Amino acid sequence: MFDGLIQGLATALQPSVLIYSLFGVFLGTFVGVLPGIGAMATISLLLPLTYYISPEAALVMLAGVYYGSQYGGAVASILLRLPGTPQSAVTSLDGYPMARDGRAGLALFTSMLSSFLGSMLGIVVLVMLAGWLAELATKFGAADYAAMMILGLVAASTVGTGNPAKSLAMVVLGLILGCIGTDVNSGVQRLTFGWAELMDGINLVALAMGLFGVSEVIANIRKADRHGPPTKVRFLQMLPTRQELRTIIPPALRGTAIGSFFGALPGTGSTISSFLSYALERRISRRPERFGHGAIEGVAAPEAANNSAAITAFVPTLTLGIPGDPIMALMLGALIIHGIQPGPMMLEARPDMFWGLVVSFGIGNLFLLILNLPLIGIWVSMLRIPFRWLYPAILIFVCLGVYSVRGSTFDLIMVAGIGAVGYLMALARFNPALLLLGFVLGPLIEVNLRRAMLISRGDPMVFLERPIAAVFIIAAAALILLSLWQAVRRGSR
Repeated sequence: MFDGLIQGLATALQPSVLIYSLFGVFLGTFVGVLPGIGAMATISLLLPLTYYISPEAALVMLAGVYYGSQYGGAVASILLRLPGTPQSAVTSLDGYPMARDGRAGLALFTSMLSSFLGSMLGIVVLVMLAGWLAELATKFGAADYAAMMILGLVAASTVGTGNPAKSLAMVVLGLILGCIGTDVNSGVQRLTFGWAELMDGINLVALAMGLFGVSEVIANIRKADRHGPPTKVRFLQMLPTRQELRTIIPPALRGTAIGSFFGALPGTGSTISSFLSYALERRISRRPERFGHGAIEGVAAPEAANNSAAITAFVPTLTLGIPGDPIMALMLGALIIHGIQPGPMMLEARPDMFWGLVVSFGIGNLFLLILNLPLIGIWVSMLRIPFRWLYPAILIFVCLGVYSVRGSTFDLIMVAGIGAVGYLMALARFNPALLLLGFVLGPLIEVNLRRAMLISRGDPMVFLERPIAAVFIIAAAALILLSLWQAVRRGSR
């Protein structure tokens, strides 16, 4: 391992690799700040460029765009409540209220510190446990994945503050929306109502932007201005106090642990880890009512989780050749373009590539910290722009981000309708984050549930006979019973 790290350091410190690493993390932060553009479209546009540079520089650059966008995505979520990805939607739940209360600098500093801690500790996990995590990932079957995602839905339902029935309704609605489109097994169209544009399902970016971005514009469009920070926010004013720092570190460490584990599992990644880390912090908090109203833990834990998951997501991609999400599939394609076959033999065949990428993660995160800390004042200054000037630009970014995914004008109409519905949901105190989680996990649960039932020939006991699945099912049942007991206890009081 130490020989590999030394070899990787020699690869990562090459001038050309350093330049492309800096370019990748800067570009990733920039597209993360722009709502809805995201790493997916950027990496797709950069793929042709990789033909003309070395494989090491290409992979380092694309990886920098990926984890750099995690940093930038928090900025748009905190300042404008415009998450382009599901994991940054979790950050907006408490980051945006902090910004509205004049604590935008603290929220951004918390997200960047937590992101840095999550990434660096994720690198340690990747180095120390890459072989073990890859072996553990191979032990997960279809039943285990289905049970784990069911636990994710049950645990994340505790994110909703207020009526549990409303939280359940949001999860179920998300599951229903996730069913829209063509069934991958039978080819039958479901809930499309004859619309050809719905055959591929609802655009995830359109759903996220409508629920969190357009609905926020509608809610604030009559207001002359926002309640922003002072006219000048100094760097020292952004630094947390000792008490706030003590509040940030423990949830960041817990989020890192969750993100490191789920990032190494193919098909899960940062979305589930962000929601689960937020749900865990709210569950163990002595004052859970603060969540959703500007709790620092609600920013620290999800940011650490999604950044550590972004790092460890390379474990199944590089060691097994199994991409965990569409972005990892693009990374896989970039390797294959250069004649490199990811898999168990990559550590032996191309150790310089593997360890060079690992070392570049640490260098890239240092670049991100150096770049972003001085720019916090610029991001905060966006709040001083009158909202009547700001919301047209927000809507333009929303339209550009949504249209860039599939090039469909139908998605633009859909995001407007979803925004109106999201505004009505906000008036009725429904939590849109749970709808988004149900939408993301629903198709994954269905695929793995069907696969598990086919393998077991229709025997549902497979979920209790497999030890990993049984642990997840028992944990989900325990959470449900605990929630029911608390509800009965409150009712008796």
